[in-house]
Amino acid sequence: MADAQEFHDRMLSLGLARVSEAAAHASARLIGRGDEKAADQAAVNAMRDQLNLLDIKGTVVIGEGERDEAPMLYIGEEVGTGNGPEVDIALDPLEGTTLTAKDMPNALTVIAMAPRGTLLHAPDVYMDKLAIGPGLPKNVVSLEMSPTERVVELAKAKKCKPTDITVCVLERPRHEDIVTEIRATGAAIRLITDGDVAGVIHCAESEITGIDMYMGSGGAPEGVLAASALKCMGGQIWGRLLFRNDDERGRAAKAGITDLNRIYARDEMVRADVIFAATGVTNGSIVRGVKREPNFIETETILMRSKTGSVRRMIYRNPIR
Repeated sequence: MADAQEFHDRMLSLGLARVSEAAAHASARLIGRGDEKAADQAAVNAMRDQLNLLDIKGTVVIGEGERDEAPMLYIGEEVGTGNGPEVDIALDPLEGTTLTAKDMPNALTVIAMAPRGTLLHAPDVYMDKLAIGPGLPKNVVSLEMSPTERVVELAKAKKCKPTDITVCVLERPRHEDIVTEIRATGAAIRLITDGDVAGVIHCAESEITGIDMYMGSGGAPEGVLAASALKCMGGQIWGRLLFRNDDERGRAAKAGITDLNRIYARDEMVRADVIFAATGVTNGSIVRGVKREPNFIETETILMRSKTGSVRRMIYRNPIR
């Protein structure tokens, strides 16, 4: 008989999909209602309830915030039945609260799970991120390069011109200089308003999305979730934590981070096999949003395992009782 405490990613993956699906169902009721907090809370409640049904001894390492900031799914919270393998859990119950409230594309519920102690405990600060898809030479681009150099080197690796490259960037005032520099190379830019986990995943499916690279700063917790997805899909990602004040540096110290300038590669953010699930809340380029019919509710989930490199898309139709 196999050790009950072993991380059986294949057995746990479907349960993880149920967790993200439950959160999507709950938040879908608030699509377009203009209430970000209510949509997020609905997703949090549903995700936590489902996690506590899983036979795991789980610890939230990427969650809704510190213990004193979040009533549930806070960093360090223990979830699951307690009967099963010890696992790290990274989650964003609703990636794109604004997108949900405004009924805009690409709102997702996102969760990743890996053996205990293998996911980076990223504090709630910004992270400078750079990501590309699979099938490219290792370290063909880097965070030490300028945006121009990244575009030029990626174009060489892809045997195309810089004008054939499309870069995904989060639309924020802090990225104005990056956007100007990228456009000067002739490359195109896909600006997104929110949801940089989806933005990074887009790089791994460039033949579908048309996006070759992601760059810019966003939340560090989302960086770990994106790295989990890319570990399954074969892409490359690098991240460097950014600190604006002593409070944020203190958060890093609390998370056990001592080298504040370190650049983390994908396998340093996710150090072992990981499973990843994301369910669409609003329609997007990765998965469809929640669809309601008179007698049923339907969701689409992408479920991935790094151990096998498998990417499974699942349609879940559930009767409304």
